[in-house]
Order: sequence, then C-alpha cells, then structure tokens
Amino acid sequence: MNLSTLKVQTSLLTSTGSIMNALVTKLQTSFLKPILPAFFFLAGVTYDSLTLTRIDRLLDNLILLLYLTVLGVLVILTGRFQLGLIPSPSDHSSWNPLSLVHRAQPHLAKGLQFLLGGLFSAYAIFYSQSASFSTTAIFLGIIVAFLIGNEFLQSRYSSLKMLVSLFALVTLSFMTFFLPVLTGWMNSVVFVAGALITGGIVWKIVRLTLHGLPNVSLRTIFTMSFPAFGLVILCTVLYFLNWIPPIPLSLTFGGIYNQIEKNHDEYLLTYEKGPWYAIWKHSNDRVGIDAPVSSFSSVFAPVTLQTTIYHHWQWRPFEDHASFMTTDRIPISITGGREKGYRWYTTKHRVQPGEWRVNVETEDGRLLGRMTFVAEEHVSSEHHMTTITR
Repeated sequence: MNLSTLKVQTSLLTSTGSIMNALVTKLQTSFLKPILPAFFFLAGVTYDSLTLTRIDRLLDNLILLLYLTVLGVLVILTGRFQLGLIPSPSDHSSWNPLSLVHRAQPHLAKGLQFLLGGLFSAYAIFYSQSASFSTTAIFLGIIVAFLIGNEFLQSRYSSLKMLVSLFALVTLSFMTFFLPVLTGWMNSVVFVAGALITGGIVWKIVRLTLHGLPNVSLRTIFTMSFPAFGLVILCTVLYFLNWIPPIPLSLTFGGIYNQIEKNHDEYLLTYEKGPWYAIWKHSNDRVGIDAPVSSFSSVFAPVTLQTTIYHHWQWRPFEDHASFMTTDRIPISITGGREKGYRWYTTKHRVQPGEWRVNVETEDGRLLGRMTFVAEEHVSSEHHMTTITR
C-alpha cells in the first residue's frame, strides 16, 4: 500500500467518523428535545410535592407571595418593552439599572415560564388535597391544564392581555386560601374580598405598564384589563356554584365502620376486612340494617381557622334512580392546627336498605369528601373483622 492510498483511506475514515458523530448528535437532539421539557416538568412537580408541606406554613406562603411579586414586575417589564416605553441606556456600565434591565430582556419569557410553572404546580398540589370526585375537580383540572400548558406557552408570552389574565388567575388562586389562613374566616365574603383585591392589583399592574404612553385613558386601561376581569368574574361564579374546592380545608381520612372506640388520643376503627388482595380497603362498603353504622372523618384545617363541618347522611332505595334524600345533617365545630386533621364521627343506629352516602361538607354545602356504602337486610360476614388506629 502506497502513501497516497493510505491518505485516501485515512480521509475516508475521518469523513465517515464526522458523519457518524453528526448523525449521533442529531439523533440525541431529536430524542432529547421532546423528553427534556417533560423531565423538567415532572421533576418540578415532584420537588414541590416533597417541599410543600402545609398550606398554612408561613415559609411556603412567603415563597408563593415572592413569586407573585416578581411575576408582577416581569409582566410590567414585558409589557413596557413591547410598547417601547423603556429607553435605551445612555450609560452601558454594568451597574446601570437601565442597562441591567435591557440585558435581562431576552430572559424575561423564561422567567415568566418558571414563575407561572412554580405557582401552578403549588396550586395543583394544594387544591388536589381539597378537591373531591365532583364538580370541584373541574377547577383543579383547569389548574392542571394551565400547569401542563405553561410548558408550551413561552412563545405566547408576547400577548400582554394573556399575561395579565394569567397573573389574575394565579393571584386569585393564592388569595382563595391565603386570606382564610390569614384571617381565620372561610366564607363567601372572604372569597369576594380576595376577588376584589385581585382586581385592584390587576388594575395597578396595567396602569404601571401603560404609564408614560400618550393619551392613556381609563377606557384604554379597562380594555387591557377586561380579559383578566372576566376571568376573575368567571372564577367567582364557579365559587358560588361550588365548583372551587373548599381550600384550605381538606379531608385527610374517612370511612364507614361497625364500631369506633376512643383510647386515650387514638380512635380504634373496626370494619370487615376484605380479601387478601384488597390492600386499599380501609372501611366497610356494605353493612347490615340491624347493627349501628358509624362514619369517621379527619379534616385538616389551618391553625387560625375555626369553622363548622357537617356529616350529611343521604339515602336512596335500591333500583331507584331518583336523587338521594337527606336523613341527617350533623354539625361539628372544628379547630385547625392538628397535623393529621381534626377527627370526629357520627353514628346511625339503624339504616334502611339501599344506597347510602355521607358527605363531609362545609357550612355552605361545599364538598370535602364522600363515603359510600350499601345497606342490606341480610349481610353475612365473609371475612374477619379488623381494627385500625387513627
């Protein structure tokens, strides 16, 4: 083999290696491009799930409040850049505030995405603790949809109206649980107060964004704020339709039991044990009509909150598709603060055959959770009784 042939072969090997490296790089990019956003999304939600402990924890609320404050500043800066209201700096020194703002401009969209993702992730965790498999799950679904959609909305953050609307949504979602935690009250007046505060903050954000623009009228500010105001009004309607979870309350545990005894600071709950594979079963799903039936609940409430919770017993005969009929609605005044929730139970000494459900609900009928069972005339025990402690 002569020297020229060797050079040709070396050149071919080098060219082939370059092509292979380029192909591998392209394949890695094609594979990782759709995977990385999902990875970071799941990592962020997992981190929030592990670090967000209690809805009344001061540090968690201060962090969320900081997120909202920085988000409002970024919304104002983004809007003013779009409108050309931030002049170019005459002094390009590194410590000039105007120069710093201009250098940060390319990263504003990423900052918006990060803050909105963090807020929606926290809200999804908090609201999921209060939502039940009813109409309240709809609002939780909206929060989760925005959480997922935020991963793909970065290119849409050029729309100032959309940014202001998203800011209104995350602010109202925060006020919905923060004001009850702060005041110790939980009712429609507190929610409406949160909606009004949100509207006032949105109005101020828009005014600061448009400040310096010639011929700015109240109509211009209202036009820019209108989608956000519409979203706040929609959420208020959903609240009065009982479609928003009764946050900051949450049902931590509940079930139907044959017998309940209190031993010191613990409750002993006795029920019919299921088959070996039913590891999820922790209460009765069927009972006889002759023995007493007890419904046990544990509801978490913030330290400052004192409110009234109800056990709403409802019954419907077998093969009757009519609505459930109320038999009892038993109140209990609870005080928040216990880590595993405020515990109590109610007992019916005789139930009629049919389908039963016990709704755990607030004073205004907002659903925290539901326990269901059927009552039959002749129930023979197929499994041994077992007892758990709560």
